[in-house]
Amino acid sequence: MIINVLIAAADQAGYAEEICSLLEVSAQQRGTGIARRSPDYIRRKIESGNAIIALTEDGKLAGFCYIEIWSHGKYVANSGLVVAHEFRQFGLAKKIKRQAFDLARDKYPAARVFGITTSLAVMKINSELGYKPVTFSELTQDEAFWLGCQSCPNYDILQRCNHKMCLCTGMLAPSKIEEMEANEGFDLIDLVLKKETQAVAA
Repeated sequence: MIINVLIAAADQAGYAEEICSLLEVSAQQRGTGIARRSPDYIRRKIESGNAIIALTEDGKLAGFCYIEIWSHGKYVANSGLVVAHEFRQFGLAKKIKRQAFDLARDKYPAARVFGITTSLAVMKINSELGYKPVTFSELTQDEAFWLGCQSCPNYDILQRCNHKMCLCTGMLAPSKIEEMEANEGFDLIDLVLKKETQAVAA
């Protein structure tokens, strides 16, 4: 079976309702919360090029993930990672996560990439991508992000702990710029000039 994992395009916005249903079922199966999003919200993510979608050759939805920007561009999160039940156990979550991670860092090279999860499988994928476990204090303090946890049955724990900890594990990866700066011989000016050239060309 061939499944294409790609950056979602505007003409795929029609999958928004199905994606929301898939997210809801996944949250119920796991017994934890995924921030509830409306079809309109998912549609906007797709239309803005801030989502990864996995589709079979005949157009069946197999998986999805989107990216969100927080703290005025200082952080970016991969959110809503989901794989339809019949397509699990084929490594699809890892492929989607990899593409979402690359998309986030390519579009927002100065932003650190973070996530919170209770899934051991996701933690393993994150670790392979370069994430490290961190305390919640090292993640975005944007209130809107934490309000997204309200749909989780464990939200009362987060509140009692003043947003400092919960059952989720916080994970953080360096920004693309930070990673490139850590490599010997990297010149930040080259990246800035490249982005400016791309902006002019667009």
